[in-house]
Amino acid sequence: MATTMQSTLATAMTRVANRTRDLQVVPPRSVLRLQRSAVQVRCTKEDGQIERPPPVTTNPQQPPSLSQSRQPIPPPPPPPAPKVSTKFGDVFAFSGPAPERINGRLAMVGFVAAMGAEIWKGEDVFAQISNGGIPWFLGTAVVLSLASLIPLFKGVSVESKSKGLMTSDAEMWNGRFAMLGLVALAFTEYLKGGALV
Repeated sequence: MATTMQSTLATAMTRVANRTRDLQVVPPRSVLRLQRSAVQVRCTKEDGQIERPPPVTTNPQQPPSLSQSRQPIPPPPPPPAPKVSTKFGDVFAFSGPAPERINGRLAMVGFVAAMGAEIWKGEDVFAQISNGGIPWFLGTAVVLSLASLIPLFKGVSVESKSKGLMTSDAEMWNGRFAMLGLVALAFTEYLKGGALV
């Protein structure tokens, strides 16, 4: 049986070797002879130094104690904070931190102010703008824009100040809904021809 296997494997190897010109005919005895080679794996740090773990010495007659076998793993270091660009072009880019955030903050203030004035005076949005609302809008826009831009130009990201319920994503979504709400309020009052309330 072993002779049959050897001849079968040798014939198959000879056929493969004859098909390719780079390979030589392998003698049948070396087909079944496998050699083991030692493989050594080394772990390196990022700076190129080789790190070797300390050797664990235990007495073969005595099993290692629980404190020796289960040592606490130190927590990984926190990831570095991403660098925030303070360039004017990066802050005011289409996907930058300033445009949508400032517009959302102005829309939130504008929606609350428009609804409050409508309930208090009974005027629609267009009447509020024509009766002296433009200076209030411009003043609010300047103050909120400066208050939003100063931290951004100092390199402080909005995400770094987000905690708990008041997150930067919640502010973005509230700003988006306020923009939609202000446009919907003005459009509804235009179609209706007067105040909503």
